Amino acid sequence: MSLPHASSGDLVDVRPLDERLKGAISTAVLRTDRLEVMRIVLHAGKSMPEHQVPGELTIQCIEGVVDLHAHGKVTSMQMDELVYLGPAVPHALVAVEDASLLVTVLRNQQ
Repeated sequence: MSLPHASSGDLVDVRPLDERLKGAISTAVLRTDRLEVMRIVLHAGKSMPEHQVPGELTIQCIEGVVDLHAHGKVTSMQMDELVYLGPAVPHALVAVEDASLLVTVLRNQQ
């Protein structure tokens, strides 16, 4: 059974989860042939191992603090900060504290 995704015109709540963050999990928001949006939840001390995606992407920190490992450096991301990564840039995330992130990936670039 696939998870429901937003459709054209649907409103999606991406506000901070606040007290719900402790029990939250990552969710897919939408996916099309060209675009993918996910809400990634990382609890303090947890990480997303280094990986890369073929398309461009943005990572927006909605709440909490994460360390972004990319371009040979570590950048601390906090609430309301956004970063752009070009195609195929290796990156990893480590949660310094419980955090939720909005990740947008441009797919099938050619």
